[in-house]
Amino acid sequence: MTDLYAEICSYDNLLRAYKKARKHKTLRPEVIKFEQDLEGNLLQLRSELILHAYKPRPLATFVICDPKTRKISKSDFRDRVVHHALCNIIEPILEKKFIHDSYANQKGKGTLAAIKRFEQFNRKVSRNNTRDCFVLKADIRHYFDTVDHKTLVRMISRKINDEKVLLLIKTMLENHKTNSPGKGMPLGNLTSQFFANVYLNELDQFVKHKLRVRHYIRYVDDFVIIGSSEQILDGYKTKIDEFLKEMLSLELHPDKSKIRKIERGIGFLGLRIFPHHKILKKRNIRKFQMKLHLLSRQYDQEMLDYNAVYNFMEGWAAYAKNANTYNMRSMNLRMFENRFIHEISSKEIDRIARMIEHQAAILAKPQSIS
Repeated sequence: MTDLYAEICSYDNLLRAYKKARKHKTLRPEVIKFEQDLEGNLLQLRSELILHAYKPRPLATFVICDPKTRKISKSDFRDRVVHHALCNIIEPILEKKFIHDSYANQKGKGTLAAIKRFEQFNRKVSRNNTRDCFVLKADIRHYFDTVDHKTLVRMISRKINDEKVLLLIKTMLENHKTNSPGKGMPLGNLTSQFFANVYLNELDQFVKHKLRVRHYIRYVDDFVIIGSSEQILDGYKTKIDEFLKEMLSLELHPDKSKIRKIERGIGFLGLRIFPHHKILKKRNIRKFQMKLHLLSRQYDQEMLDYNAVYNFMEGWAAYAKNANTYNMRSMNLRMFENRFIHEISSKEIDRIARMIEHQAAILAKPQSIS
């Protein structure tokens, strides 16, 4: 039998985990400090893991408004390396049981794939928008704060029977201190994202195999069921809420779990989706404007360079293209050009020209109407 814990502790796996943990973060002080003695730090982690002396360092916690207030807990970089080392080995084993229509934090999935699937289901249920179509849009109340550690470890142990691996997982879970001992996972950790899928895979299996729902999509703790009958969807909602309370110690959010006709627009993954078009949610537009204003101020204070602002704009344009946003993207691109182009050194002119050509090509593409 394969020794999973030995695989987690291997130097090659820790090195691969380090490379994943540092991705897009190479200039951060904690990353630079760690890699100044990379081999020594990895060997130290390996020794601690092998001797069962590894203890994660306290989480750094801060609050963001995005737009709602959230508490984010950040792990020390060496602990993030261990998180990746663990997930490198156990993810391929546990993901085999995930349903196709679970879209969060998995290779080849994501928000765009989930939105496309939503549109596919809508066309199928509504017979190309010729029949009434209803959507149960729901999310789970205080999900990350209420995940039960014992239940989660029991789920993992069905496929991972290595006691040393389970002990490492328990150690990671217990590092997050809450008002309810034995419950909760920190927002912002790789392991939390993965464990969130493991925990709610139980819901996925119940919906797909017990309720036999065909048109179901989940992204973290948000999920939708698309159907032609409001009464049937209401029955699903009741049974799901009962299952969550009895089996997972969770409950549906009473204010955010509702059934409505798709003609009224369904808010899902940052978009409001209608039968023939999609728009960005107002709060996402405000979030973009606030972020751009902050980056502009930091640029003026020389706290970051032009590349950071450019990368943000490029990422936003790629995201916004998923909705019918031609005019909005055109306007923001013009504002971006007017705001930054006269302040960039001559060495940047060629780069800016390429960026403008790239963005123009995006804007020239016709928007698909589903």
